[in-house]
Amino acid sequence: MKRSKGYRNAAAQIDRENLYSPAEAVKLAKETSVSKFDATVEVALRLGVDPRKADQMVRGTVNLPHGTGKTARVLVFATGDRAEEARAAGADIVGADELIDEVAKGRLDFDAVVATPDLMGKVGRLGRVLGPRGLMPNPKTGTVTPAVGKAVTDIKGGKIEFRVDRHSNLHFIIGKVSFTERQLVENYAAALDEVLRLKPSAAKGRYVKKVAFTTSMGPGIPVDPNVTRVAAADADA
Repeated sequence: MKRSKGYRNAAAQIDRENLYSPAEAVKLAKETSVSKFDATVEVALRLGVDPRKADQMVRGTVNLPHGTGKTARVLVFATGDRAEEARAAGADIVGADELIDEVAKGRLDFDAVVATPDLMGKVGRLGRVLGPRGLMPNPKTGTVTPAVGKAVTDIKGGKIEFRVDRHSNLHFIIGKVSFTERQLVENYAAALDEVLRLKPSAAKGRYVKKVAFTTSMGPGIPVDPNVTRVAAADADA
């Protein structure tokens, strides 16, 4: 693949043989961002699990202390008082049967989906549309709940969802390039702590095998996977 001059210059600043600390990595990510816009800072983990086995699936959510840098558009499937609660909490799209039909026909102008338990029988048929995009509501991630107002507030406030893929990789975002180094490190620490908490008991050997930081369209930065207790004090304020 032919890379731009900016990308090649950024990649030249990264020592591929070195494993950077999280603080060093976020500093380097900010310095090597090649986008003209405020790029997203992303994290990729390679986990020592076999996601083909149900008892080794890693999936969860976490509220980033400094948010994601973007306001998610939230769709809520609810009726009556729950629908009003969702609207009051700031939900962007709220509805029931008609909205389910719209989504089934291809409407996808949203970033997260919440549903009340009583509607999941109908929402379930949207699995082919929402599932591949990671948008299907799930009780384990708090997106199937009668407390739709809290769910919307959490998502709008910086709640992220993560799930290991079939290749044992797990991705999540920790903010924007415009964030301070401390904010990015603290967001990473919060997400990593939750991933570690969810380590399956059936997983053997090293759990976090590889870690890399990157920015939108930027080069990857190898991070020391052994640093699992992140010291935010190492990052500049």
